[in-house]
Amino acid sequence: MKIYVGNLSYDVTEEEVRTEFSAFGKVDSVSMITDRDTGRAKGFAFVEMPVLSEGQAAMIALNGKSLKDRALVVNAARPRTEDRGGSYRDRRGGGSGFDKSRGRRY
Repeated sequence: MKIYVGNLSYDVTEEEVRTEFSAFGKVDSVSMITDRDTGRAKGFAFVEMPVLSEGQAAMIALNGKSLKDRALVVNAARPRTEDRGGSYRDRRGGGSGFDKSRGRRY
């Protein structure tokens, strides 16, 4: 089961997140999400637990729990959508407003 963990303090480590979830069962992995350019934590992570019932127990118990003065947001991770990624220009359509067929803007 893949679990989303949000509202993490920027100085929380993977090991601290693993410790919190390990109290409820086996943790396969913890992935702290970092900024691609700066390497700084983005404040959320994904935890994978192989046993569904242990993952559900962890979500219930840890949602709202304080970790380094931040109330955790813990829920089941949603699958990524296909339209993620790309640049802002790609998402807004990429047009410049110039109509090439008529040689004028708009």
